[in-house]
Amino acid sequence: MNSDAILIMGSNMAEAHPIAFANVVTAKERGAIVIHVDPHFSRTSALANLSISTRAGSDIVFLGALIRYVLENNAYFHDYVVSYTNAATLLREDFRDTEDLDGLFSGFDPASETYTDQSSWDYERDADGQPVIDLTLQNPRCVFQVLKRHFARYTPEMVEQVCGVPRGEWLKVAQTLAANSGRERTTAICYAVGWTQQSKGVQIIRAAAILQLLLGNMGRPGGGIMALRGHASIQGSTDVPTLYDLLSGYMPQPAAMLDQQGTDQQSTPQATEGAHPKAHQGPSQQTLQEYIEANGSKTGWWSNFPAYIRSFLQACYGEVANEEDGEVAYRLIPKITGNHSHLVTSYAMLDGKVKGQLLLGQNPAAGSTNAKMQRKALEQLDWLVVRDLYEVESAAFWHHGPEPVDPTTIKTEIFLLPAAASTEKEGCFTNTQRLLQWRDKAIDPPGDARSDLWFVYHLGKRLKELYAQSNDPKDRPIQALLWDYEHPEAQAQWRIKDEPDDLLILKEINGYYVKKPDQQKLYNLHDAPHVANFPALKADGSTACGSWIYSGVYPAPENNRARARNPEGYTFLGWGFAWPSNRRIIYNRASADPAGKPWSERKKYVWWDEQEQKWTGFDVPDFPLNKRPDYTPPPGALGMDAHSGSDPFMMKPDGKGWLFVPKGLKDGPLPTHYEPVEAPIKNAMYSQQSNPTALYFRNRADNKLSPLGDERYPIVVTTYRLTEHHVSGPMSRWMPWLNALQPELFAELSPELATERGIKHGGWLTISTPRGEIEARAMVTRRMRPLRIAGETVHQIGLPFHWGFQGKSKGSITNDLAHMVLEPNVSIEEAKAFMCDVQPGKLHGEERKR
Repeated sequence: MNSDAILIMGSNMAEAHPIAFANVVTAKERGAIVIHVDPHFSRTSALANLSISTRAGSDIVFLGALIRYVLENNAYFHDYVVSYTNAATLLREDFRDTEDLDGLFSGFDPASETYTDQSSWDYERDADGQPVIDLTLQNPRCVFQVLKRHFARYTPEMVEQVCGVPRGEWLKVAQTLAANSGRERTTAICYAVGWTQQSKGVQIIRAAAILQLLLGNMGRPGGGIMALRGHASIQGSTDVPTLYDLLSGYMPQPAAMLDQQGTDQQSTPQATEGAHPKAHQGPSQQTLQEYIEANGSKTGWWSNFPAYIRSFLQACYGEVANEEDGEVAYRLIPKITGNHSHLVTSYAMLDGKVKGQLLLGQNPAAGSTNAKMQRKALEQLDWLVVRDLYEVESAAFWHHGPEPVDPTTIKTEIFLLPAAASTEKEGCFTNTQRLLQWRDKAIDPPGDARSDLWFVYHLGKRLKELYAQSNDPKDRPIQALLWDYEHPEAQAQWRIKDEPDDLLILKEINGYYVKKPDQQKLYNLHDAPHVANFPALKADGSTACGSWIYSGVYPAPENNRARARNPEGYTFLGWGFAWPSNRRIIYNRASADPAGKPWSERKKYVWWDEQEQKWTGFDVPDFPLNKRPDYTPPPGALGMDAHSGSDPFMMKPDGKGWLFVPKGLKDGPLPTHYEPVEAPIKNAMYSQQSNPTALYFRNRADNKLSPLGDERYPIVVTTYRLTEHHVSGPMSRWMPWLNALQPELFAELSPELATERGIKHGGWLTISTPRGEIEARAMVTRRMRPLRIAGETVHQIGLPFHWGFQGKSKGSITNDLAHMVLEPNVSIEEAKAFMCDVQPGKLHGEERKR
């Protein structure tokens, strides 16, 4: 609501996130300019001031040209960029950009298709190891000049040629963003899975971050980048993660040390069977100290990493975590041996290397890409547990489905367990702005239905009982696990008496004191004092904390801050709890100039109070409270002492916003345009066609790809969701009133394409890819428009993905069409841009014409 302009890309925010979009509407009513850039004209487009159609998969070209415009026209916020970003930092002489290597960076290994040596991406450093800087921004090796050279080829002409966007329309976007950024004005960028579900999704988001840093929009009211999450607590499930490669609070999952063949050096060969060849081969992490050295930092806020991991180990293993200063507990933490993400594991399932799977509110048989392959993979399991509200496709594939099924040939034993709905359980959601909000249970779930919390807790109890007498070392992690979340007394108002105490779990996540002051006697979770916030966490075993970023949400027994409901104030600080420390805008030190004064009165947010000698403002300052703006670090300073009083990005080792990423990304330090894995044109920017580090799983018959120039599949397809249905439809397609609003699968296509293929509005059409074929109703509409790409007409179609073979409304599974090549950093699928063909008629009906 504080934005002067809002750019929405990779999202149909009005339909997929309507509650959040209400704030966009309010901002527009106050004068903000709303821009929507998307392949598909939607309700978001209809409510925008400016709507632009673009080709799916070309986002980096569009954003890269905006970056070039800002740099070439001196539209960047100079004082912000020089002081708060790494623009002035010099890179090493041996760094080579994509301009030098035609689409690749230095350090690429063609054999493994990875950047095995990222050392050349590092900063130039002086004799003391400090980055060398040039505040004039003139040195050819400074990040600013590297950035200018890198994006020089991202011209308006390239936008027109690659994206299909007329340069005049693109120019309106560039001018609007530049005019609404700087001291007096700020612009926000909103995105969703339209960006993330691409083979270079992380780098698209990086391009947006570069743009916002150049414009001075990070850490300021009305600025920033908002990742719109698809569920009420998707943010929460990455904060306290359900991800294979993260511990709570974004601490990396420890990795086993692998040899050059990808074999775990400390386990049997079976331990790494099925591990992806791009497995961990970094520094050894076999001891706690090695893990801290590999993942922590000597400078910046991550210098507190030892306190956070040690407190996490205390929360997991209690007294065991005090043995050998945490080393015993660290040995109990599972170590990853490769890529164990869901989609990669699906390949291992298909190859018979996984015996069982638990699906809690997940439906890969319809909801995951290459869903036909997913269903085949489920057939290879010995057992499958599905917990859901209904018998979803993943529970029914063995007796029902789009392909003929013979149950006698399927070995998988399936256990379908009834789950509780959101209104039937208590707890908190963490939404897209990191806000924890507690919600109460309205009613008991029916019959044998139970909450996920109940299921996981009681499964854990039974496993502990099962392994209690085992002498096998591999069972020690279960035996040592702290697992006591019983209610102190039965909840009389509810029928289910053995539901675990969710407030006790919140207390463990928040953190508590393990040792009594000046004593060796230990508290237990039930009677231990709460810690007030994460600065209280220690590396000496005296504190326990399940997720350090959430510490402060429950600082005292009667103070569950997620329950707070005071809507007053500029930043609603009394409503819920935003991690970290209830800050509503992270890095908000950047809302003031280097001297600590607001950039402008209009955008005043956090500032230095000289009289009080502290930072103050409308938000909780995201900065050491008493560090003066003119503080200069002494030589050799460590921790937060190594950051000056004008280094706002305190999670970074150098305190700067990274225009250039010197370490941490698997596909390069700067965003680079690669075509989608399946694309209608050759890459016009480089000879490297698609992301060189993507996970291709080449030559698998179960994941066939359409090569460049394949005349059988000349049409781009992009997928999206509808307001009336949710994901693959397990919750919504059982509701008659929602089915009445959106009764069946349809495909949106332009009148030009419909005429070309003889397809009638309201009739049937068949969509095919190398993975499969589906049928849908045809919606012939101007919401999809043909584009001129590289001198040729390129057609796009749009497909919702909410249907399957279960529920009260049935339809073809859109995800049967999509391939399963994965983005290298987070292993997400490319569902937003791939190639297909369309023909009139039903899949197997007489109306079909070939």
